[in-house]
Amino acid sequence: MWIAYPLILLVGIATAVQPGMNAALARGLGQPFAGGIAVGLTTATTVLLIGLVSGRLSWPGPEQIAAVPWWGWLGGALGGGIVAAQLTLAQGVGAATFLGLTVTAGVIASIVLDHFGWVGFEPHAAGPLRLLGGALMIGGVLLVARS
Repeated sequence: MWIAYPLILLVGIATAVQPGMNAALARGLGQPFAGGIAVGLTTATTVLLIGLVSGRLSWPGPEQIAAVPWWGWLGGALGGGIVAAQLTLAQGVGAATFLGLTVTAGVIASIVLDHFGWVGFEPHAAGPLRLLGGALMIGGVLLVARS
């Protein structure tokens, strides 16, 4: 499982780079939502190829589909909203502010999700150190956004 941590760090780097790449695509195509469609198609193709190459892709049966909670189907819509924000907002505020705000909001939301065990997460108490970490992230993003 040690390999997960370097891979997660690479995902973090990709998360910082992706908004600029998506915005450049949108600029080059002349409209942000055409860029969003291109991003979505590329995403679907990438997931398909990784699934096929890894041998971990199979179509779910009706029982599996029925077992998914209603809100489980909304992740793709959230992903579309994230890409739309990257395409339309990231260039205006800059990479550091955009990513700082999104990551900090994500960490704060994650503390709440973990504490209450919402959307499928196992409960993890929002103890003093987690709350302090969230507060420090808010302070850090304020510093990044002001400069």
